[in-house]
Amino acid sequence: MITVHHLNNSRSQRILWLLEELGLEYEIKKYQRDPKTMLAPPELKAVHPLGKSPVITDGDTVVAESAAIVEYLVERYGNGRLAPTAGTPEKLKYTYFLHFAEGSAMSPLLMKLVFDRVENGPMPFFVKPIARAIARKVKDGFVNPNIRAQLDYLESELAARPWFAGQEFTAADIQMSFPLEAATARGGLGAQYPKLSGFVQRIHARPAYQLALERGGKYDYAR
Repeated sequence: MITVHHLNNSRSQRILWLLEELGLEYEIKKYQRDPKTMLAPPELKAVHPLGKSPVITDGDTVVAESAAIVEYLVERYGNGRLAPTAGTPEKLKYTYFLHFAEGSAMSPLLMKLVFDRVENGPMPFFVKPIARAIARKVKDGFVNPNIRAQLDYLESELAARPWFAGQEFTAADIQMSFPLEAATARGGLGAQYPKLSGFVQRIHARPAYQLALERGGKYDYAR
């Protein structure tokens, strides 16, 4: 039996969605973030040494990292579903976006989250002006321009086709969901990006996505 070690409000939500799309049976073991640090609880280290989510167990097999989990599940249980045919241009796009989601898209979004907290978080009064000035400078000079450049690029990709790998919905779209949901929440993805906004609306409307929400629990990025 596949077990998803599921952390609230995290990337592991898209693994639940993938399993629902594949129609597989699975169990969920839920973990809650520390309310102050927002970090995963130490109990996750009993599953994987880094103590991060997502991570799945499938019998004696332990798989961590979102893209690795997606590839494992699609290759082992997909029976040709949710992945293009090998050797096609669509498969190349599929592989690219499967890894782009974490390799490129999430980096500036995570940096924005960190510097937003620096800018707005509590600190001694004499430090605030300096810390906030540094945070704003980094965001204005590097982080926000990178987020905009990536959103512009992704908007142009979806102008050419409905899904990231081509004409058909694939696991690459599931993988791309989290950075686009995060960008919607805090990265400036709005009406100025109609293709990306439409993509987010379409994935949220999928029955398997809704079933994953029911099983996974509260997920702020599904708004």
